[in-house]
Amino acid sequence: MHENVTRTISGLLYILILVSATLYSEYSFILLFGLFMIITVSEFSKLIHLKQNLPILLALISFILFFCSPKNNFNTDILLCLAALFVSVNLIADLFVENRRPKNDKMSKYVSLFGYIIIPSILLMKTPFIVMDFYQKSGVDFNPKIIIGIFILIWTNDTFAYITGKSFGKHKLFERISPKKTIEGFVGGLVFTMIGSYILSYFFTFLTPVIWICTGLIVGLFGTIGDLIESRFKRVAGVKDSGKIMPGHGGILDRLDSVIFAIPFLYLFYQILNYVHTIS
Repeated sequence: MHENVTRTISGLLYILILVSATLYSEYSFILLFGLFMIITVSEFSKLIHLKQNLPILLALISFILFFCSPKNNFNTDILLCLAALFVSVNLIADLFVENRRPKNDKMSKYVSLFGYIIIPSILLMKTPFIVMDFYQKSGVDFNPKIIIGIFILIWTNDTFAYITGKSFGKHKLFERISPKKTIEGFVGGLVFTMIGSYILSYFFTFLTPVIWICTGLIVGLFGTIGDLIESRFKRVAGVKDSGKIMPGHGGILDRLDSVIFAIPFLYLFYQILNYVHTIS
């Protein structure tokens, strides 16, 4: 009972901080997610047995470069997307190779660090700025509601995947990686996320229902894969959680694994919309 209360309070505090910082201003949003990036880099470095000093320094440098540079640069952003997607595709391929351990050479670990954690974190911080170009001509530079919407869909997918999996789950999704996940839970989470996307479009009208539904599909599909990939890293490392910063929940990476993995795919989708809008 005490553990459930601790978990609930910890989760509510996390949501309160995330929503408040995101809505308050672009600077509070950037600072919070910059802090999240530093923490997830530290946690991931422990998982893959990298000394933390250099990874944290690289994350700080990346954050400073992001903070001091234009938030929306098409050519740079596409290169960042492609770099992250290259690593993402390799991580997905690794899921399907049984008993294959992640590469242990230092170069491969740093490639994973950048492609799996640092670049997606930067793309997540860029997302409220790129979206403005194709849905609005008001001159506003920062739209926090797109971030809130994405996290609502992530939480919807997680919640209903758990509920439907618990109620109807019979067929394992990826038993050797995550024994509790079921195909029924995955499908249920995806269906309710799509429904949630449509409902969300009535409240966050800056995107069309079709774009919101596509957002939900990307979030539900790649968010689940991201959770499996982090589970694989933890299984290889022999740990239950990536950290202990959130009582009852584990580390920040445990909370952000879905959105961090999904964001390069989602960001590329928004960039394509932005490009089509620009040339039309």
